[in-house]
Amino acid sequence: MRASFRTFLTGLALVFLASPEAWGQAAPKGKGIESKGYVWNEMVGEEAEALKLQGDVANGEDIFEVCSACHLPSGAGRPDGTFPQLAGQHSTVIIKQIADIRAGRRDNPIMYPFAKTLDNAQDLADVAAYIQTLPIPRDNGRGPGTDLERGSKLFHEDCIRCHGEHGEGNASKFYPVLAGQHYKYMLRQIRDIKAKRRRNANPDMVKVVSALEDTDLQALVDYLSRLEWPERQSSQ
Repeated sequence: MRASFRTFLTGLALVFLASPEAWGQAAPKGKGIESKGYVWNEMVGEEAEALKLQGDVANGEDIFEVCSACHLPSGAGRPDGTFPQLAGQHSTVIIKQIADIRAGRRDNPIMYPFAKTLDNAQDLADVAAYIQTLPIPRDNGRGPGTDLERGSKLFHEDCIRCHGEHGEGNASKFYPVLAGQHYKYMLRQIRDIKAKRRRNANPDMVKVVSALEDTDLQALVDYLSRLEWPERQSSQ
């Protein structure tokens, strides 16, 4: 895809962020963490279907051209946290998050119009399979490095059992890869999880971060932004 066309698509994305009704469709409101009986990892509908399918990486690469306008062809996103780093993310996590956006379980007005362009569960499985093959970059946006000792302590107390020593997450449990993710993006997400603005959040994680002060969150995310996972990391 030409760089000028990517720039055009990025501009459109910013317009939709300010005015999601620009596509003539409002995102639905699915049951989220505020709903009684909410199960954050309940596999239903196209999410359950996509998880059973074998992803076609070649078709996924074609689909990702639209995504690359914001997330870049490398999947690296933006260090300023506007768009997350996707490269090397577990395909299961990508499937869950896109399906949650499409179903209105996660509110993301900038992503919703693009997520809706996927035709079916097979497209969802394909683009997720392709994203997983991309090497995790090593030049992600990092925090200031001012309280890494505190961040390390919090990580080993509260996060390592789910997200792993290297930030590798857990594909079968839908725990995301954190290695290589941008500091500003993660800080925004963890604050949203604490405030229950991220409606598809894991209640167990909400419980953990709710006990932390904002200075703790900053220190923790600073440490997270420095994690590396060699298995999927790029060589440079």
